[in-house]
Amino acid sequence: MTSLPLGDRPRSDVPLSGYTTLRLGGPASTFATATTSEEVVEAVRAADAAAVPLLVLGGGSNLVVGDAGFDGTVVHLAHRGTRVEPDDDGRVLLTVEAGEDWDQVVAGAVEAGLGGLECLSGIPGLVGATPVQNVGAYGVEISQVLQSVDIYDRKTSEVRTLAAGDLGLDYRTSVLKGTDRAVVLRATFALSDDGQSMPIRYTELARALGVRQDERVPVADARAAVLELRRRKGMVLDPTDHDTWSAGSFFTNPIVRDEDAEAVMARITTTVGPDVTVPRYPAAPGTTKLSAAWLIERAGFTKGFTIPPGTAALSTKHTLALTNRGNATTADLLALATTIQTGVTTTFGVPLHPEPVLINCTLD
Repeated sequence: MTSLPLGDRPRSDVPLSGYTTLRLGGPASTFATATTSEEVVEAVRAADAAAVPLLVLGGGSNLVVGDAGFDGTVVHLAHRGTRVEPDDDGRVLLTVEAGEDWDQVVAGAVEAGLGGLECLSGIPGLVGATPVQNVGAYGVEISQVLQSVDIYDRKTSEVRTLAAGDLGLDYRTSVLKGTDRAVVLRATFALSDDGQSMPIRYTELARALGVRQDERVPVADARAAVLELRRRKGMVLDPTDHDTWSAGSFFTNPIVRDEDAEAVMARITTTVGPDVTVPRYPAAPGTTKLSAAWLIERAGFTKGFTIPPGTAALSTKHTLALTNRGNATTADLLALATTIQTGVTTTFGVPLHPEPVLINCTLD
């Protein structure tokens, strides 16, 4: 076993199912917890020096781990701390260690009257994952408030600060996603201090708040409304509710190029009906974003849909969440995901791509 200079003594054969919100995943060969950013860096350096496969684990909310587990070292982030300081242009800079619980950070910002994070309430996981995934919900993305991140660069063995503009932040992605070159140590967010939310741009949220789109509301009101909407969809973690035993939205909303959009729309109207209204959202120039949940339902996969043996199923509240009904395996979940992915592609010609990171497993 590699000697790791960590706060906790490394353990062997630890089931990763206890560290993912899906409650799935086989054992890690070596598992240890880092309680400071220095311990994170030391642990990663030690694993790299020993040429040991490494998985840096946060809240496990956007992770699917294979049933065989991970044959290497897992470093569990548990370093915490926040710092608030004024910015030159009148904003407030909130710097947070990567091991902090994301929703607790949002709750603290709202309580302090800081605006910018409130629409991202109720999202499980740790702070370190938010810039990697460019986490977003209800019309707000991390890219809108992120100032910078501190990373450990595994290639140069250096700790560096990267401005948000250097991260290639786009819809549910960044230059940090899909690569293990860098480990996020902390993130800094630029927030307002007037107690008001970001402009409410998401139609469902504006309706829930009783305001017009682009209006601002007290941050506490926005957080309460977002949490209520997420609870209705089974998107707020609850150990007694199997609809929340998920990785959140399993598929990203597909982006369709404008030159392909006419053929896609024709196929949808032929299948669903000529008078159907297809949800469409602004995306990068020359593209249109479609609703993955809408396509999944219209392809015949309704809430609660399952395939034998029935241990994994779509949430009974939301068709974008694939859930563990209590005794699923990762193989069960991926079989369900493949069935849905294939069905949507066959029906509409639109490919769906998984949002979670897949570790030692793949979609067929």
